[in-house]
Amino acid sequence: MSQFEIATKPIDKPSEGVNGYAGFHPGKTTLLEKGSTREGWDGERTKALESDILLEHDVPLIMRDGATLYTDIYRPADATGPIPCLVMWSPYGKRYSSINMLPVTTWRCGIRSEDISGWEKFEGLDPARWCPRGYAIASVDIRGSGNSDGKVQIMGAKMGEDGYDVIEELAKKDWCNGNLGLAGNSFLAISQWHIAAQQPPSLKAIAPWEGCGDLFREQFVRGGIFEISNMDLINKLIIKGNEGTEDFAEMYDREPLHSPYWADKRADMKKIKIPAYISGSDFSSIHTMGSIRGFWDCQGPKWIRWSGRQEWHDLYVIPETNEELMDFFDHYLAGKENGFVKNTPKVRWALLQGGDRDAIENIAIEDFPLPNTDYREFFLANDGKLSTSSPAEPSSVSYLSRGEGKGVVSFDIRFEEATQLVGIPKAIVYMSTEDHDDMNVYITLKKLDKDGNTLMHMTVPRVRALAPSHADIAEKDRTSLLLHPGSLGVLRASHRHIDTEKNVHPNWPWHPHTFEEKLKPGEVVRLEIGIWAMGWQYDAGEGLRVEIGGGHDMNHEIRHFTMKFPAEHTLNKGNHVVHFGGEYQSKVILPFVSI
Repeated sequence: MSQFEIATKPIDKPSEGVNGYAGFHPGKTTLLEKGSTREGWDGERTKALESDILLEHDVPLIMRDGATLYTDIYRPADATGPIPCLVMWSPYGKRYSSINMLPVTTWRCGIRSEDISGWEKFEGLDPARWCPRGYAIASVDIRGSGNSDGKVQIMGAKMGEDGYDVIEELAKKDWCNGNLGLAGNSFLAISQWHIAAQQPPSLKAIAPWEGCGDLFREQFVRGGIFEISNMDLINKLIIKGNEGTEDFAEMYDREPLHSPYWADKRADMKKIKIPAYISGSDFSSIHTMGSIRGFWDCQGPKWIRWSGRQEWHDLYVIPETNEELMDFFDHYLAGKENGFVKNTPKVRWALLQGGDRDAIENIAIEDFPLPNTDYREFFLANDGKLSTSSPAEPSSVSYLSRGEGKGVVSFDIRFEEATQLVGIPKAIVYMSTEDHDDMNVYITLKKLDKDGNTLMHMTVPRVRALAPSHADIAEKDRTSLLLHPGSLGVLRASHRHIDTEKNVHPNWPWHPHTFEEKLKPGEVVRLEIGIWAMGWQYDAGEGLRVEIGGGHDMNHEIRHFTMKFPAEHTLNKGNHVVHFGGEYQSKVILPFVSI
């Protein structure tokens, strides 16, 4: 029994014709014929199937508590013996595909109808690619979604147990060789940490692409600041079920500090002993540090590939990413000696360039962070500069933290020679306010061109982009799916306490978030703020800006779906003052490398 009561909210019930739902048909089998296509966007057709595929509808799987979950299973029609199975795990609906989701995104993330079959579960592997390779794909309606029993619970040990039971039930099927894997993006990646930590015997390998590892620290209450993230969009448009879904806004109202409820949302990755093929990027607003911690903590054979492309584009458009993933699963699930282990670098990184330049990708490096990283300190100084030494005399600058006229303060440095920054940066800033008993502080590291203009990274490669540079994108289309302004650090001042014994890296402080230390008017406090990983290349004459403010400047792709904002007392108020020089040695620590 759960040690905490989980709040739920109503969601729409499954309805035929909505999100690909085609009714409830246990026992039905359909032959999807080679060469067949589906309706895509704007009158286009989807990718044609390369071979015949058997689709088993709504296969029931019984959980340890008696609940029934349902899955669709896609299998190659010409299979002559047992085959491995890859499980796609999310509440998004067994038939909810990219065809349903991508029209609400800018440029559909550069994905065309011809790139997908429309049979893929959104963010999951496409049966059109994988069944011809000799795999079954199980698209599961997790507990509470679709016609599966119960209420939708997002991550945690209970969901992990369901994943364990589903994997072991599928392993018993006569068409299965007993070797199962997990794969997919975002929710389908996060869930892999929780399921694999339960150690189901038949789970032989995982491939989490962009997977948050801690819903409190990395998604909903990052730095102690609540944001509903993309859950209102997901609940409104995507998840359908009969009994409701977990309500994170209500749970935050009940438990605004870290608690057993939130601890259950952090997977224990050190319990994962099987092979893991991990993908991540600098520019996910949720998943960056979870992907890195997964690489650090997983105990089995592991690889990490850092991408310069938006995660869905990477999965559905780029042939090489699927081929390499197939080699990984072929080795660990099908037993093929294909050279994957010997030939695949353990760590590959990407360097972002910004502007009209794509990322430089697939750079093999020794480890992450690089063992020979040169961490250099740059101090906030007068005239908006960064300096290698702190000013002798104290000074300060301020910004309006919220509302009309909201501003930022910034500090710049120009690099005289070509420079690469790869690793985990950190900021230490001394700040105060006369206007409130708390501050929500956001620090962004931005790239500058030779003329001092900011450069963003466009996550869709130029060959599929509908604008030549980020500067040509309309303001309404500047979403966090498409553009990356730079790595971000976030902290609520009352959550500034650090448990140094739990720091996983010198530049990544562990804030327990279990109590608050409110501010007195004018009190200057030291804020140590971990900034999410970065990988940027700078030409001689280009520069970096440290921008400090009361928020971040990107439009989330889901902002207009947000239904419940945090309470007024959790928001910023009035001016924030940044102190530097003298006794206030405010600074940023940057990771210099040569790769």
